[in-house]
Amino acid sequence: MFSLQTIFGKGDKFYGLLEASADAARQSTRALIAMLNAKSPNPSLDEFKVARRREKEIMAQISQALVNTFVTALEREDIEALSAALYKIPKTVEKFAERYALFADQLVDVDYASRAAMLERSTEIIVEMVRQLRRGMKLEEMKALNDRMQAIESEADRLILELYKDLFSETTNAVRLLLRKDLFELLEKAIDRCRDAGNVIYTIVLKNS
Repeated sequence: MFSLQTIFGKGDKFYGLLEASADAARQSTRALIAMLNAKSPNPSLDEFKVARRREKEIMAQISQALVNTFVTALEREDIEALSAALYKIPKTVEKFAERYALFADQLVDVDYASRAAMLERSTEIIVEMVRQLRRGMKLEEMKALNDRMQAIESEADRLILELYKDLFSETTNAVRLLLRKDLFELLEKAIDRCRDAGNVIYTIVLKNS
């Protein structure tokens, strides 16, 4: 005798696709750290393009699977919301990488790597949160992970305010100031994207616990 869970696979394909999407986001941040640590005046953007392309392909697969699947483990709108939130992470990372690459030779003395490390920690939390969905709606565990994500985002907000003070008091070159400010804000925006994805996951668990 087969249960509906057996017949329809309990939507496991979506768990796998969402996990792959979260991993692609994490890979983009690892590529970013590698690029920043290399301090090359002409950094390659190939890894970022691969991560972004992979994310787009996964998003398309999720959309197609939603059309073809009768029963899903999560609500369809939740799957779509999480897929969209995850997609925005490598998209923002690639935008940073593209702008950084244009002026890399002028930015080798700027410490973006420490902020990128915060971003990597954020994506690692998101990867774990997405994995937890497959294991069941454990509210306390998910809340602990989301609290860690929120703490990183709050710290990033605090640091960006300190950065504004330092930049405007120490930098006399207006063009360089605006460039540095824009890039730091993009890193903070990427962390915000992780926070948004974490909030979507936490909301899903709240609805299903």
